[in-house]
Amino acid sequence: MTGRGPGTPDGDAVPGVVEHLFRSEAGRITALLVRRLGVDRLAVAEDATQEALIAALHHWPRTGVPASPAAWLLQVARRKAIDALRRERTVQDRAGAIRDEAERSMGDERDVRDEPIADDQLALAFLCCHPALSPESRVALTLKLVGGFGVGEIARAFLADERAVAQRLVRAKRTLRTSGASLELPGADALPVRIDSVLEALYLMFNEGYAAHEGDALLRRDCCAEALRLAECLVPHAGPRAPRVHALAALFCFHLARFDARTDAAGTVVRLADQDRTRWDRALIALGYRHFDASASGADLSAYHLEAELATCHLEAGAWADTDWDRILALYDRLLAMTGSPVVALSRIVAAREAGRPGEALDEIELLERIPAMRHYFPLHWVRGDLLADLGRTHEAAAALDTALGLAQCEPVRGLLRDRLVALGREDVDS
Repeated sequence: MTGRGPGTPDGDAVPGVVEHLFRSEAGRITALLVRRLGVDRLAVAEDATQEALIAALHHWPRTGVPASPAAWLLQVARRKAIDALRRERTVQDRAGAIRDEAERSMGDERDVRDEPIADDQLALAFLCCHPALSPESRVALTLKLVGGFGVGEIARAFLADERAVAQRLVRAKRTLRTSGASLELPGADALPVRIDSVLEALYLMFNEGYAAHEGDALLRRDCCAEALRLAECLVPHAGPRAPRVHALAALFCFHLARFDARTDAAGTVVRLADQDRTRWDRALIALGYRHFDASASGADLSAYHLEAELATCHLEAGAWADTDWDRILALYDRLLAMTGSPVVALSRIVAAREAGRPGEALDEIELLERIPAMRHYFPLHWVRGDLLADLGRTHEAAAALDTALGLAQCEPVRGLLRDRLVALGREDVDS
C-alpha cells in the first residue's frame, strides 16, 4: 500500500527521507540480497539497492512515501536484482528462484526489520573485512556497503584521494568475488583478524554522523544510532575482543547523549563550552557507563577505552570551567602514543590551548602542517586560527580561519567560522 498518511512528508521532503533510509536501510537490504544471491553477485546486490533508492527519489514525490518505506525499497531492490540476473544467461536458474520469492512477496507490507537480518548485516560487515583484503580496503568496503557511504565521504574519513579510494573499492570487490568467501559469521579462530576492522568502520561511521563533513546539517542521528546498534549486536560475537566493543559502544553513548545540545533551534552549532548540560541525555549516559564498566572486564586496553574515558572527563565536569584539562592532556598523551594519529595530535593541541598553553600548542600545530594529508583538513586551520587569535595575532588568525572556511563543506560549521571571522573584524566574510 502506498500513499500519504497523516504526517507523511511532502514531495519536497522526500530527498531527506530517502537519505535517512539510505543510511539506515541500505546495508540491511544489501545484506539480504547477498544472502540470497551469493557473494559472487555482491555488485548486483549493491547496484539493486542503489537503484531502489533512486526509484524512490523518482516515484515518491508523485505517489507519496509508502506506509512501510523500508519494505517498499526491499521489494524494488529484489525486482532490480531479478532484472540484472535475467540479463546474465548463465544464472537463469538462480534468477528463477529469486523471481518466485519476490512474486510471493508482492503486496507484503512487512518492514525490512521484520526479516531475520541482524546477523546478516553483521555477516556482511565481516565479509567486507575478509583477511584476503588489506586493512584499509576492509574498512572502506564496510563503510560503502554497510554504512552507505559515498566515495567522497570515505576519502575524507581516510584523508585520502577519491580516485584512490574508488580504485581500492573496485579491487576489494574483485578480490571477494574470487576468494571463495561466504556470508557467514566467522568462527572464533577467524574473528580477531576481522573484528578490529569492523570496529574501525563503525567508529568512522559514527564520526560522520556526529560531525558531518558536508551538507546543511551538522548531525546525522540515524548514522550514529546505526553505528551504536551494530556495535551492541557485535558484543555476543566478539569473544576476547568484547571489552573493546563495549568501550566503543560506551564512547558512542557518551557522544550521542550530547546530540540535542550540539545545535540550537536554528541548527547553529553550539560548541561544548556553551552547551546546556541539562539537555544531555541521562539515559544514554547511564547506558554508556554500563558499557564502560563492562569494558574493564579483561586486560584488553584499546584506543576506544581511552577515548571513552576522555568523554567521561566532560560528563563529570559540572561546567566548562570545571573541566580537568590536566587529566585530559594525560589521556591524550597515552592515546597519541598508542595510535600515532595526527587527528589525535590535533585534539591534544586543542586541550593544550584550553589548559592555557597556546604558545606550546602553536609549535605543535606547525609540525602537523608538514603532514601532506593534514594540509586540507579544515579543523587544523580552524585550531590554528583560534591559537593565533589567543596570541593577539589577529591578521594571521583571520587568514587561517579563512582557509578553514574555504575547505569546510558543512554549512553549520561554515556559519560558525563566518561568525569567528566577523568577531576578528573581517567585514567581507559574506563575500
